[in-house]
Amino acid sequence: MKGHRRSVGGTARRTSLAVALVAVAALLAWLGVWADRGDRDGADALPDNAASGDLPTGVCAPTGILVPPCGAWWGAAVPYGENGSLKDAVLAFEKRIGRRLDLVYNYHDMSGTRRDGQLLTPDEQELGRDRLLMLAWESTVWTEPHHENWTETQLGWRNIASGALDEEIVDPQIRRIKAYGKRIFFSFDQETDARIKEGAGTPEEFVAAYRHLHDRFRELGADNVVWVWTVSGYLGSAADMKALYPGDAYVDWIAMDQYNYYACHGTTDWKDFLRSQRPSYDWLRANISDDKPVMLAEYATAPDSDNPVRQRDWYTRIPAAVKRLPGVKALVHWNRATSDRPACDLTVNEGPGLEGYREAGRNSYFHQPVPSR
Repeated sequence: MKGHRRSVGGTARRTSLAVALVAVAALLAWLGVWADRGDRDGADALPDNAASGDLPTGVCAPTGILVPPCGAWWGAAVPYGENGSLKDAVLAFEKRIGRRLDLVYNYHDMSGTRRDGQLLTPDEQELGRDRLLMLAWESTVWTEPHHENWTETQLGWRNIASGALDEEIVDPQIRRIKAYGKRIFFSFDQETDARIKEGAGTPEEFVAAYRHLHDRFRELGADNVVWVWTVSGYLGSAADMKALYPGDAYVDWIAMDQYNYYACHGTTDWKDFLRSQRPSYDWLRANISDDKPVMLAEYATAPDSDNPVRQRDWYTRIPAAVKRLPGVKALVHWNRATSDRPACDLTVNEGPGLEGYREAGRNSYFHQPVPSR
């Protein structure tokens, strides 16, 4: 969420475990949610058939780490509806775009609350019956429900790496994912290079925290997780991004979040899809991995009020353009405005953007067999 992350409450670095836990406990007590955290062993409300059904077969069947050999997944991050339902929001979005998403991307904090801090909410479980899920887990506690105003409290990578948060925060969610059974994509602290300035810690502390979580999932037997390492892709942070990589043994996919912001950020430079993605893609290939699958974990274009057709064409050209980035195996549209300014409306809910996105989504390259487990 580079460029639209406005972390106010998490700027000061919390290196003390005591301070972090006191802040979390105080916030949760204020929200009155400790009693609403659900069964700690993670067995509540998990679907019986999440891991049922036959796996796709043939040359286009996805691999064990969910790579579609014959194309790419078509996904989106859709904000919750006004009624508080993610499921209703996703279904409404799918109706507009004229197809079912392959992948639904959703974000969570570490508060333990049922909607934001509990991985695999009932809505996610329902959507996951015939879609892939991508869960992004932030090492923060959000101030508002679902990060409405982007304010948060950092828990600190050092504290996660130490294991001190395992019993209360980490392990219950790992057990939920294990019980779910079906493979999911999982990203810890996406756009992690941006989080350094927000006070999460140093690159070395992130690597230690990431590896600790990875090992903890393995220790508890949650082997249905496909690990996605996500950075902003902003090349001004190249040194940090390189230092933040946990190593090939800990990562299944690499991911980045790049946009054509155009006038949203006060520029006059319109970047087509390929020019908005290729520099960071090439950097990842040269500096991180030349063979791991790549996810465009967030992407979108701002509109051009003087030439609305530009936004439509930006999307319609994706199927041809993405084939020039052969490692890209999943595209996740960020369907959320970054501010109230029309120039920063990244959604494809109507108008030329919707027309272009609908057309791109019809391409056979983005219609691959989605596994049921």
